[in-house]
Formats: sequence, C-alpha cells, structure tokens
Amino acid sequence: MSRVHVAGAGQISAIGHSVLEAFRALKNEKTGIGSLTLFKSHHQALPVGEVKLSDAALADALSISKNNSRTTLFGLHAAREAVQNSGISDLKKWRTAFISATTVGGMDRTENFFTDYSLNSAKGKLRDVVHHACGSSTDIIANALGVNGFRTTVNTACSSLVNSIMLGARLIKASLADIVIAGGTDALTKFTLNGFNSLMILDKEPCKPFDAGRNGLNLGEGAGFLVLVSDRVVETEKLNPVGHVSGFGNSTDAYHQTASSPEGRGSYSAMKIALAMSGLSGGDIDYINLHGTGTLNNDLSEGTAVKRLFGENAPRLSSTKTFTGHTLGASGGIEAVFSMLAIENQCVFPNLRFQNSMPEHELAPQISFEQELPIHHVMSNSFGFGGNCSSVIFSKN
Repeated sequence: MSRVHVAGAGQISAIGHSVLEAFRALKNEKTGIGSLTLFKSHHQALPVGEVKLSDAALADALSISKNNSRTTLFGLHAAREAVQNSGISDLKKWRTAFISATTVGGMDRTENFFTDYSLNSAKGKLRDVVHHACGSSTDIIANALGVNGFRTTVNTACSSLVNSIMLGARLIKASLADIVIAGGTDALTKFTLNGFNSLMILDKEPCKPFDAGRNGLNLGEGAGFLVLVSDRVVETEKLNPVGHVSGFGNSTDAYHQTASSPEGRGSYSAMKIALAMSGLSGGDIDYINLHGTGTLNNDLSEGTAVKRLFGENAPRLSSTKTFTGHTLGASGGIEAVFSMLAIENQCVFPNLRFQNSMPEHELAPQISFEQELPIHHVMSNSFGFGGNCSSVIFSKN
C-alpha cells in the first residue's frame, strides 16, 4: 500500500526559530515560557510562550513586506524551512497543494487598527485590516512558496493543524496531489489572551500538565509545517524520509463549547480510529505527545481516554506545551514536528514541572529527556473547542 511520507519539517516557537534549535531546547529541558513583551495587556504578569523576534525582524529575514500579520510571518518562516529540509528540487514539477491552519488569522494587525480607530473614526490604517481573514495568510504563504495548486485553510480551534495534516494525507492517498505542505500558524493577541483569561483557565505560573496541582494553561505562538509526499516523489527525487503518516482519526463529542467530556469520549474515539487505520495495537505505540494543556478539564478528560484505550500499559507520554505554551491552531503542527524528532532521534521529551499524579487515573508522564530508545510509532493528540478531537500516528520508515 502507498505511504504518505514526511519529507521535511519546519517550526518556529518559543524554544527556537528552527527545528534544530527546538530540538536542542527539548534535549536540554529549556522552556520557552516567560514574560509577555509583545504588547501591553491588563494581564501582563501571565506567562506566555512568546517568540522573541519582532515583526520587523521576521519580515526582514523573509524579505517580505512588514505589513504582513505576525501569523503570516510565522507561517512563511516555518513552511520555508520545511520545504528546504525536504530535499525536493522544484515544487513546480509536482502537483503541490498547501493547507494551512490558523485560528487567529490577521487579528494582531486588526487590533492595531482599532486602537486608533476607536479614538477617531478617521484614523487607523486600512492595511492593518485587509488581511484579517484566516485565509489571507494561507494565500500569502502559498504565493511566496510558489505553490499554484490546491490550497485551503482549516480552523477547528486547537485541533486545526492535525486536521490539515489529515486532509493532506487524504489528498495524496487519493492521488489528487503529489506533495502537500501541511501545517499552521498562530500569533499571540490581546483578544486570545483576554478571552482565555475570561474562561479562567490561564495559569499564573508556568503550566504543569497532568500534575495533581495544575492550574491552567500558558498561551504561546508560532508555526509548524510538514512536507507530505507520495511514494512516486520519494523515488523520483531520491529522498530518504524518516517516517510516514500511518494513521489518523477525528471525532467530535459535542459535549460543550469549550470543555471536553469528563470521560474523554471524543479523545478516546479519535485515538481509537487512528490506531485502527494504522493497523497497530496500543502496545505498538512507543510515545504519545499529549494535547496536555494543563487545565483541570483537558488533562482529566485526555488522561481518562488514554487509560481506557491503553489500560495499565500506557506508553511513554508527555506534553511539550510545557516548553512552547499552547499555540492554539499551530500546536498540532509544532507537536507533529516534535513527534518526527522523537522518531528521528529515538528519544522522548519531558513533561516539565510534573510532580504528583492526578488521583483520578494516576498517569505518570515522562519527566526527563531520554534517548537511545526504540521509538517506531508516535501518536500526537490535538483536541479543540467544541469537542473536535484529532489524533495522528507517525511511524518510522
């Protein structure tokens, strides 16, 4: 059966501006959670996973207009790295599609506009609002990469990016594309910081997912992209990909607008569907990159689903949001990149700041970086508002 190979990966996050930088931070257990410096906020003291690069510095490095949204700049940065790392000589030789996920879109620039406009309706720069829509960043990034084929934008909250990978894999499986650049991007904004704070789910300290004393999540920003390719591209371009997409699943429990069902119906179903597609059993999974936000509801729900599916023999697992913060629509892509790093380097990453297991299911995540392990199959979970739950499995080639 034909495979959907992962030929390249790119990321930018609070722990690095490239895949290599991120791996070094993960290996050295160096978190990116820190103080907010991007903008002034009523919640300035709340820790975040901020990318320490200004919009101007990003635009200069990419040689594009400084009028682009921060979301667009992150996406182009990560997508270019993914293409460069893929080893593909020319995207235009192939039927290349581009799928980008985002929940924020150009909101950061829109906030700049309304700061002036709200004081004087004759003020405000229209260039700050023309790219507000989520699909705008998709078009700008695709054009900059020279992708002329199918393109679309996915927004299913925090499961967005895994869903973009799933759609990309389907396009290749159905022979509708040879190459799919799939990923996503989101930037920190006042709207998301205020919105999540109003839900009372932001931790005032660096987050500690799956700990009995967890108090919430830290927001983050960044982008992650994978270059997915068919068998024919691998053979023609003489590529040597580390792994492939072996299974994926999506399920919606529709329990609540912003909460997961306590028994983890949606997350359990997504993981089970992914396992069934891959032809693997629970015992074949070597590592799970958990959604693991650090909120009371998410960690209880996801942990319950993991225990139900894997029983007492759960594999090594951890939440890398302890490094990057919760990057919303970008989280599934950044964590997909980390999942591929786990396979490539035969390692697992720590769940920082974990001390005590939750009494409800007593799952104990990985607490230190560990290498020289047999990591053949990695599951990555991303669960979004509205109960949209997605899981993807990457397997070693």
